[in-house]
Amino acid sequence: MFQNDDTTELTSKPKRSFYAARDLYKYRHQYPNFKDLRYQNDLSNLRFYKNKIPFKPDGVYIEEVLNKWKGDYEKLEHNHTYIQWLFPLREQGLNFYAKELTTYEIEEFKKTKEAIRRFLLAYKMMLEFFGIKLIDKTGNVARAANWQERFQHLNESQHNYLRITRILKSLGELGYESFKSPLVKFILHEALVEDTIPNIKQSALEYFVYTIRDRRERRKLLRFAQQHYTPSEHFIWGPPRKQKEANKAGKKQTSPVSSHNSYISKHKKWRDSKNTSITGSSSSKTAEEKKVELSRNGEENDQRGTETNCEAAKQSNSEKHSDFNSEEVLDSSDKKENISHFKKDKGKDGENLSQDCGNPTIIERESCDSENCSSNVSADVQDSLGKDKPPVESTIKNKEEIKS
Repeated sequence: MFQNDDTTELTSKPKRSFYAARDLYKYRHQYPNFKDLRYQNDLSNLRFYKNKIPFKPDGVYIEEVLNKWKGDYEKLEHNHTYIQWLFPLREQGLNFYAKELTTYEIEEFKKTKEAIRRFLLAYKMMLEFFGIKLIDKTGNVARAANWQERFQHLNESQHNYLRITRILKSLGELGYESFKSPLVKFILHEALVEDTIPNIKQSALEYFVYTIRDRRERRKLLRFAQQHYTPSEHFIWGPPRKQKEANKAGKKQTSPVSSHNSYISKHKKWRDSKNTSITGSSSSKTAEEKKVELSRNGEENDQRGTETNCEAAKQSNSEKHSDFNSEEVLDSSDKKENISHFKKDKGKDGENLSQDCGNPTIIERESCDSENCSSNVSADVQDSLGKDKPPVESTIKNKEEIKS
């Protein structure tokens, strides 16, 4: 294990970074409300990768960087101006001589084989600097021959974590999104399982994972991290386990089928006792009164059936609400993305950063509507009974007149 003696283990629970969540949300969603500031013919990054212009302010061409800087770890470590040129983004970096990518330039870059070839060589050079090697064309990586020395350096020089974030972002912009997940998985494995670069785990979970645009890939990485993260109760990139267990237990208790069956059995017993009492007293009543009583009982049964159906619908809607609340989303910044902070920042950036989170108010409204269902139907049935049912006395009187 390569742990710096001066580094103290964090005992407090880590906190999510609002800045990281907002920054990576914008990146994954292609910078909403962002407009290219440069003209489409100003292809500085592409011309640099075609070896036509040097990067500023150093005045070094790409071929010299790839051939002479490779393996010179001191130069790669202490020079802070080349990384913005090797891995350009659609946002401004610390080197103000470097130009942001434009959407037009990105498309032209992807069409230029010469630029793509050099871009992959630059990626391999930086991986070797970190102690990693690219092993195939799909983006899989492994430990390089110098991994022990470089991992120890990487564990101590945390400014390189910013470089890794930039490299991951640039891979996604220039057509190599599929290369990101293998690299992040490798880093998580080394940090959480092998414990060779433990200091990188916070940046890996806060930044590296969330550069990946595919939500399913992010969730796979978060599940892997949650399995190996210690202490497990400090894993903050997903819902707490206690909350998930409580939601599951609540889901079982509020099953609509069991509630519906218990409701029906209760009213069946009530109807049986009611019918028994009616049968016992019917012998002393006239035939006309029996007919009126049976008619009234039939209407009441219809009313109860309607109420039972409404109650089942209500239970079904409450079940949907429970499913929404208990959905397991390991990617909390993905589906939630620090929503409480984003709502505060919404007016500042002019963006609705919570659009990935669903709309719980819709489900709550449906539940409220279903709660009013039984009372409304019951009232309608009673009104219709009051209108359609003739008075008992008038019915008996009419029948006696017909007999006479």
